[in-house]
Amino acid sequence: MTLTELRYIIAVAREQHFGRAAEACHVSQPTLSVAIKKLEEELGVTIFERASNEVSLSPIGERIVQQAQQTLESANSIKQMALHGKNQLAGPLRIGAIHTIGPYLYPELIPLVHAAAPEMPLIVEENMTAVLTEKLKRGEVDVIIIALPFEEKGIVTQPLYEEPFVVLLPSSHPLTSRKTVNSKLLEEENVLLLGQGHCFRDHVLEACPACIPKPGLDGGVLHTVEGSSLETIRHMVVSGLGITVLPCTASGAHSYSHRLLAIRRFSKPVPTRTVALAWRVSFPRPKVIDVINKAVRKCNLSCVKPVRK
Repeated sequence: MTLTELRYIIAVAREQHFGRAAEACHVSQPTLSVAIKKLEEELGVTIFERASNEVSLSPIGERIVQQAQQTLESANSIKQMALHGKNQLAGPLRIGAIHTIGPYLYPELIPLVHAAAPEMPLIVEENMTAVLTEKLKRGEVDVIIIALPFEEKGIVTQPLYEEPFVVLLPSSHPLTSRKTVNSKLLEEENVLLLGQGHCFRDHVLEACPACIPKPGLDGGVLHTVEGSSLETIRHMVVSGLGITVLPCTASGAHSYSHRLLAIRRFSKPVPTRTVALAWRVSFPRPKVIDVINKAVRKCNLSCVKPVRK
């Protein structure tokens, strides 16, 4: 049994397809298939149940893959310890953030982290919470920045700041006459939301239950239009398609003339989210966590409230 064989079975379990798994592992499909068959023969069990058009884990296979993931993580931790034993702030750091945080935090965060740890280049990405969580568990990223609540076995979280939500409106909208907006006032509005799978969509619907898409008489959906990103939604607001709710760091009205967009705060209680850092319990570079934490607190995010340790 080798670490390479463990990587192969994890890839097949993830892709549920031998061809895609082989491509992800940068080997030919016959090489991967032979290695997995060899491992099954060595263990005397069937890890994968094969059908003509699908591959699934056997009951024992599920347990083996789970253990394989833990084994690879431990092996990676040993390498990290050896590589960074003398200087935890040397060597690349792979960091991920959800789509509603990354574009607005990275420009401030990256220069500050680089200044504090010049020998630690950052490899950054953006993705949905579910994808980043799986990458974190597999050791494909080192730390992620997400919104709470976030509870995963073997992962530690540290709150960074509380971020209020704001309402983004076309500058000609009647609600601009108000200093603050009550969430109940959104009930009759055309509220633009992110699509399914974005945790911020869930946060908005929790703050404004009336914004939940409503079925129309023809079976369609009334009141709600969805966008693929906050930037898309902002452009849709400028175009007059509706209004939206955004985290304050993403409101971005400064990018447009005040003749086009207006921002209004919510009246109390103001809906908020808690932005947090998450990493594996086994992550061997605690000084990195300290650097990121301090850098975030130095970021020029005037609308947020830092969470004290």
